Order: sequence, then structure tokens, then C-alpha cells
Amino acid sequence: MKKKKQTRPAQKKVEDKPVTLGDLLNVDLVKQLKNTKNELEEQAQAKKEAEEERKREERRLKEKNKTFEELLNESEFDWKKFK
Repeated sequence: MKKKKQTRPAQKKVEDKPVTLGDLLNVDLVKQLKNTKNELEEQAQAKKEAEEERKREERRLKEKNKTFEELLNESEFDWKKFK
């Protein structure tokens, strides 16, 4: 009778990291994409701030041009009490 040979599977201790898109792309291309992203975010922020400023100015002008009747109607006082 022959003895059975015991074979152990080779254990790999090398940890395989998943390959990311950043690893596959050229470093210069990644930098260019990040710069473009930052520029777009800055443009969006500037546009948002400009829109808020426009709305603020619009509200200010609307408040400035109110008639006496509109101001009286918005008043919290009950004018009947002071008659």
C-alpha cells in the first residue's frame, strides 16, 4: 500500500488591493480632472452667492417701494385699540 501524499494548498499572504480608476489613469490626467472639479465647484459657489445677492437686493427694493397701505396691513398693531 502506498501512503497518500498530503498536499497543502499554497497560502498567499500577499493582500490584493482592488484596482481603482485612479491607479489606471495617468497622474497628470488625475491632477487635471481634480483641478477641473475644483474650478467647477468654485463657479457653482460664485453663481449661488450672486443669486443670493440678487434676491437680497430684490427684497430690499420691494420693501423700499411699499405703499402706506401695504405697510399698514403688515403692521402687528391693532389700530382700533388706539381710537
